[in-house]
Amino acid sequence: MSGALVPAQRGEPTPPAHHRSSWADHCARLARSRPFEIVIVVVILANGVVLGLETYDDLLPAGGALHWLELFFRAVFVVEIAVRLAAYGKRPQDFFRHGWNVFDFVAIAAIFIPGLHGDPALLRVVRVARMVRLVRFSPGLRTIVSALWRSLPGVGGFLALAVVTLYVYGMAGWLIFGSTYPEEYGDIGRSLLTLFVLLSLETLPGLIEQGLAISPWTLLYYVSYVIITVNLLLNILIAVIVNSMEEARRLEMTERLAPGYDEDGDGVPDEVDRIALTQRLDDLRAVVAALERELRIDREDGYGRPHREGTRTGR
Repeated sequence: MSGALVPAQRGEPTPPAHHRSSWADHCARLARSRPFEIVIVVVILANGVVLGLETYDDLLPAGGALHWLELFFRAVFVVEIAVRLAAYGKRPQDFFRHGWNVFDFVAIAAIFIPGLHGDPALLRVVRVARMVRLVRFSPGLRTIVSALWRSLPGVGGFLALAVVTLYVYGMAGWLIFGSTYPEEYGDIGRSLLTLFVLLSLETLPGLIEQGLAISPWTLLYYVSYVIITVNLLLNILIAVIVNSMEEARRLEMTERLAPGYDEDGDGVPDEVDRIALTQRLDDLRAVVAALERELRIDREDGYGRPHREGTRTGR
């Protein structure tokens, strides 16, 4: 197991030993190293800074230097992908089994599509997509993105409920305020837009004042809307996302416990490390217990009172 190395990104499957060569081991070790990740993160951040500088018209004279920097960034990213692909040895197709690897490859390869160079706006979007690659280098960000992805089914149900609720209140608002305040409730579209803006609660005082000018009962309309939508529905959305984050954390911990996972890169799967550590701790406890019996050291019970494990005879 001395040659079992994990490729660049934590959580990726480990290539079988018989599919790797010494060159693949070197590439895996390089891609796994912390300095390599730091260099890539710095280059991604520098790429974002250059993209921001290109938006200033005053820096047009420096366009040549920025262009060369862009070529440098492309070269670094291509080398990065090549190293991580080479880490899989004779099975480079396994590289594409990991979602983040596929995203990285597409984000880097898309820049070389000839048709993109005729559309500067689309080309800039592809280049901006590189910034998203920062997520893969942060376990916390990866957990959040995974949680958002897993929450999509729940969010879809929430959106359906929110649309129905807004539509019902929109129709009610059109019936109550449509003739008096046509700018806010003149039709269902304006009514829905007014209620959507009301989710921020910034326009609530003005709308309540307008409603009270018609009837005090309009207060019930706004109070019920705020309670149901702003408080109840938004709290449901937060609960869905939080639940998805907990599931994403449990899934990540399960992957860490999977056989063959080697986060420390010592060539020994973490599961084997954990078993070995447990055995050593058990041996250490046995040694300490033997020393206590030999030295006749009394242990303390849960209340801090000393007691003896057995009763000595003859006393």
